[in-house]
Amino acid sequence: MNASPTLTQRLVLILFPFAFGYYLSYLVRVVNAVLAPDLTKELALSSDTLGLLTAIYFITFAATQIPLGILLDRYGPRKIEAGLLLFAAVGAAVFAVGDSVVTLIIGRGLIGFGVSACLMAGFKAFTQWFKPQRLPMINGLIMAAGGLGALTATAPVQYALGFTDWRGIFTILSVLMALCALLIFTLVPDHPDTARPNTANKASLGEQFKGIKVIFTDSFFWSIAPLTMLSQATFISIQSLWAGPWLRDIGGLSRVEAADTLFLIASAMIAGFLTLGTLAERLSRRGIPPIKVSTLGMMIFITIQGVIILEPASNWIVPIWIAFGFFGTTGIVQYAVLSQHYPKQLSGRVNTALNLLVFIAAFTIQWLIGKIIDHWPQLDQGHYAPEGYQTAFTVTFTLQIMALTWLIYAYRKFNANHVSTSH
Repeated sequence: MNASPTLTQRLVLILFPFAFGYYLSYLVRVVNAVLAPDLTKELALSSDTLGLLTAIYFITFAATQIPLGILLDRYGPRKIEAGLLLFAAVGAAVFAVGDSVVTLIIGRGLIGFGVSACLMAGFKAFTQWFKPQRLPMINGLIMAAGGLGALTATAPVQYALGFTDWRGIFTILSVLMALCALLIFTLVPDHPDTARPNTANKASLGEQFKGIKVIFTDSFFWSIAPLTMLSQATFISIQSLWAGPWLRDIGGLSRVEAADTLFLIASAMIAGFLTLGTLAERLSRRGIPPIKVSTLGMMIFITIQGVIILEPASNWIVPIWIAFGFFGTTGIVQYAVLSQHYPKQLSGRVNTALNLLVFIAAFTIQWLIGKIIDHWPQLDQGHYAPEGYQTAFTVTFTLQIMALTWLIYAYRKFNANHVSTSH
């Protein structure tokens, strides 16, 4: 790539390959919401085990984030993501042939490890190749690609089950992940900062870990992190698994109707990523910081969860869940907020630091929901009691209310200290 690539070149050679990777990572993340009945029936899974099997993706994903941030800053996103995606391809193949819970957990864990760079590598590349003011919009585009993955994991997967089974689905995913790894490795250019390492890239591992310490001891990071973590983790854990069973058990929808509704939720998520990222960028030009846009959106998202807990009337179920999909995306704007706040050489580490918290929380919440639901007897094989969903969702709702209160207090305190220091 020449020294001054055009915007079109950057979109084709940088945005597209990383967007394809994130598309696949989101598809495999949420596909169990549709496949849950098949997995439950074939392996006789309890809600607890189903939650653990699906959530193990998040814990291996989270465990990779801190070293991933260092590797992205040190070696660049191209080599790191291409290499990791090969592990995801192996994991999907293992899952496809698994005949026990242990084997499926190993496969799912490898998938989580292998796709752990799909978003953060993109974010790192974007901070290198795009202007800071474009980041909310560009980040929104890659998130929209993830939304397309979530979309594919709903009604299209349900349709594909008419021709193959869940094992065939994961076999196809394995092939696509290997193809994506090849695409990223061959198409994406290395940024000059990576190809010709600067002082920051030459820093020792010890010095790079100090950068992580700077992030985790910074008051600005901790003013934003708790609500972003809980909002994104709740959205991910419910959308990727528990929304499907809720629509069948509480909403009274058939399996096909539930898959169609999940399709609409994913469509709303795409619209949310595109709309809110662009909106945040435009409002920032008028002096309204992205953090305020994101916080307002997360407040609306919390309110929507409250309505779901109260079990809306049947004619409101689909609209409420569509709103859940749209406003569940607002926390992603905070990644751009952090990228703009910290030096560019810390961009990989600051995004993965937040991602670490998000996916640890996603693992915990997805499994915790299953544990809580399991306290009530199943109404039928694979059908769970309404009280279980209501209690579990109330727990996550309450945690987000607490985190929202903290964000308002901590952000005001940070701004007050910043103003007093500048004077």
